[in-house]
Amino acid sequence: MDATLRTRLDALGDGLHRLRLDDGRAVVVKRRRGAPAGFFAMEAHGLRLLGGARALRVAEVVAVADDALVLADLGRGRPDRDAWARAGAALARQHARTGERFGLDRDGWCGDGAQPNTPMDDGWRFFAECRLLPQARRAREAGRLAAADVARIERLCAALPARIPAQPPSLLHGDLWSGNLHPCGDGELALIDAGAAHYGWAEAELAMLTLFGEPPAPFFAAYREAAAADAGWRGRAPVYNLYHLLNHLNLFGSGYLEAVRAALRHGA
Repeated sequence: MDATLRTRLDALGDGLHRLRLDDGRAVVVKRRRGAPAGFFAMEAHGLRLLGGARALRVAEVVAVADDALVLADLGRGRPDRDAWARAGAALARQHARTGERFGLDRDGWCGDGAQPNTPMDDGWRFFAECRLLPQARRAREAGRLAAADVARIERLCAALPARIPAQPPSLLHGDLWSGNLHPCGDGELALIDAGAAHYGWAEAELAMLTLFGEPPAPFFAAYREAAAADAGWRGRAPVYNLYHLLNHLNLFGSGYLEAVRAALRHGA
């Protein structure tokens, strides 16, 4: 990062800012003093990883520092029906990019939740040991989850091979709720907030897209046509989304406890 840009960043408060650089480029700055070590570096890595799939649009990383991330400004527009369909097909192309193992060569962040990405050959073991169990134990240690709840999650983890079909390790955004599909100035949709990127189950990504509202029907129709997805993923969504609900329980408190328990009831 050059000294001039560093000086401009130092004058900014925490939050999201739009700037125009000396060379005329419009950029968005995400500024956060005291960000966890490696937080923005992982987000930059995730964006570059997803951009390499040449599927959904991803903002170019302009600069990264411990306390800031500078991205090309994509603008803000309004997607139409065709934009949603194109995004669904593009997500299918992204998921077709597979890795040799589940996880990633570095740990990440799902929101502010630390996300271990220890590479593994077994997707069921990966989802249990790097997703559900760390979150469940963190919640138990903080007094947000009862011992009986943790025991149910442990039983679910043991039963994952019987509940979840075998899937390859697909390239995932990892935190893909609808708010992380950003409508660009021209109406196209782009991925933002990529600190959770890793190789995992494609169905888990689809499931999160239904957790807090969901994209319109043309998105899923285009995905299904491009990927020949198993429609049964919706019935398995509570198991996949249990991870994100536990993460929200740990980040935001007991307001998510009933949602965690409901997911357990449906996923059991």
